[in-house]
Amino acid sequence: MMNDGSKVIVALITGLAAGTALGLLFAPDKGADTRDRLAESLNNLGESIKNRASDEIENLSGYKDKVIDNIKSKAKDVENEYLDDTEHA
Repeated sequence: MMNDGSKVIVALITGLAAGTALGLLFAPDKGADTRDRLAESLNNLGESIKNRASDEIENLSGYKDKVIDNIKSKAKDVENEYLDDTEHA
Protein backbone atom coordinates (compact mmCIF):
# COMPACT_ATOMS: atom_id res chain seq x y z
CA MET A 1 0.00 0.00 0.00
CA MET A 2 2.53 2.61 -1.09
CA ASN A 3 1.38 6.07 -1.98
CA ASP A 4 2.81 8.00 -4.91
CA GLY A 5 5.40 9.74 -2.74
CA SER A 6 6.68 6.43 -1.43
CA LYS A 7 6.89 5.01 -4.94
CA VAL A 8 8.93 8.00 -6.09
CA ILE A 9 11.33 7.67 -3.14
CA VAL A 10 11.77 3.94 -3.74
CA ALA A 11 12.39 4.57 -7.44
CA LEU A 12 14.95 7.27 -6.65
CA ILE A 13 16.77 5.09 -4.15
CA THR A 14 16.79 2.19 -6.60
CA GLY A 15 18.08 4.41 -9.40
CA LEU A 16 20.73 5.86 -7.14
CA ALA A 17 21.91 2.40 -6.13
CA ALA A 18 21.99 1.16 -9.72
CA GLY A 19 23.83 4.26 -10.91
CA THR A 20 26.35 4.04 -8.09
CA ALA A 21 26.96 0.36 -8.71
CA LEU A 22 27.46 0.86 -12.44
CA GLY A 23 29.71 3.87 -11.89
CA LEU A 24 31.86 1.94 -9.46
CA LEU A 25 32.08 -1.10 -11.68
CA PHE A 26 33.26 0.94 -14.67
CA ALA A 27 35.59 3.24 -12.70
CA PRO A 28 39.30 2.80 -13.34
CA ASP A 29 40.14 1.91 -9.72
CA LYS A 30 41.70 -1.19 -8.27
CA GLY A 31 39.33 -4.10 -7.84
CA ALA A 32 39.60 -4.04 -4.05
CA ASP A 33 38.85 -0.32 -3.92
CA THR A 34 35.88 -0.74 -6.22
CA ARG A 35 34.50 -3.60 -4.13
CA ASP A 36 34.93 -1.58 -0.94
CA ARG A 37 33.13 1.43 -2.41
CA LEU A 38 30.37 -0.79 -3.78
CA ALA A 39 29.94 -2.49 -0.40
CA GLU A 40 29.75 0.90 1.32
CA SER A 41 27.17 2.12 -1.18
CA LEU A 42 25.07 -1.00 -0.70
CA ASN A 43 25.27 -0.60 3.08
CA ASN A 44 24.06 2.98 2.73
CA LEU A 45 21.24 1.83 0.49
CA GLY A 46 20.28 -0.83 3.04
CA GLU A 47 20.19 1.78 5.80
CA SER A 48 18.04 4.08 3.64
CA ILE A 49 15.60 1.27 2.97
CA LYS A 50 15.47 0.33 6.68
CA ASN A 51 14.82 3.94 7.65
CA ARG A 52 12.08 4.36 5.05
CA ALA A 53 10.46 1.07 6.10
CA SER A 54 10.60 2.14 9.73
CA ASP A 55 8.94 5.46 8.87
CA GLU A 56 6.19 3.68 6.94
CA ILE A 57 5.61 1.24 9.81
CA GLU A 58 5.26 4.16 12.22
CA ASN A 59 2.79 5.83 9.85
CA LEU A 60 0.76 2.64 9.60
CA SER A 61 0.81 2.20 13.36
CA GLY A 62 -0.51 5.74 13.83
CA TYR A 63 -3.20 5.10 11.23
CA LYS A 64 -4.15 1.85 12.97
CA ASP A 65 -4.53 3.67 16.29
CA LYS A 66 -6.77 6.30 14.67
CA VAL A 67 -8.96 3.62 13.11
CA ILE A 68 -9.29 1.76 16.42
CA ASP A 69 -10.18 4.98 18.26
CA ASN A 70 -12.74 5.81 15.59
CA ILE A 71 -14.33 2.36 15.84
CA LYS A 72 -14.45 2.59 19.65
CA SER A 73 -16.05 6.03 19.43
CA LYS A 74 -18.69 4.83 16.97
CA ALA A 75 -19.40 1.75 19.10
CA LYS A 76 -19.83 4.00 22.15
CA ASP A 77 -22.21 6.25 20.18
CA VAL A 78 -24.29 3.23 19.12
CA GLU A 79 -24.34 1.97 22.72
CA ASN A 80 -25.49 5.38 23.98
CA GLU A 81 -28.23 5.56 21.33
CA TYR A 82 -29.39 2.09 22.29
CA LEU A 83 -29.49 3.01 25.97
CA ASP A 84 -31.38 6.22 25.20
CA ASP A 85 -33.90 4.28 23.09
CA THR A 86 -34.45 1.65 25.79
CA GLU A 87 -34.91 4.31 28.48
CA HIS A 88 -37.55 6.12 26.42
CA ALA A 89 -39.39 2.98 25.38
